[in-house]
Amino acid sequence: MADGSRKQKERKDSQLILRINGKDRDDFVALCEALDTSAAREIRAFIRSFVAAHAPREPATSETEGLIGESTDPQPQKRKSKRGKKRK
Repeated sequence: MADGSRKQKERKDSQLILRINGKDRDDFVALCEALDTSAAREIRAFIRSFVAAHAPREPATSETEGLIGESTDPQPQKRKSKRGKKRK
């Protein structure tokens, strides 16, 4: 960038191909254009925030270990996968 305050842009070297309903795509692209952004930029931002929100948490430090009722996790995981569970 011009002022050098931002780190050098990372090169985009992969693609994610997905199939969606044409009307949904058109509505999304039109909204992005109305908001003066691009669909790709918004999808990349969503992916980054999703990964950050679901990244493994660091183990508790000795200060927080054993504290009852205090959670450092702002949003507990709401559901767990049922795949891999054996039926009885």
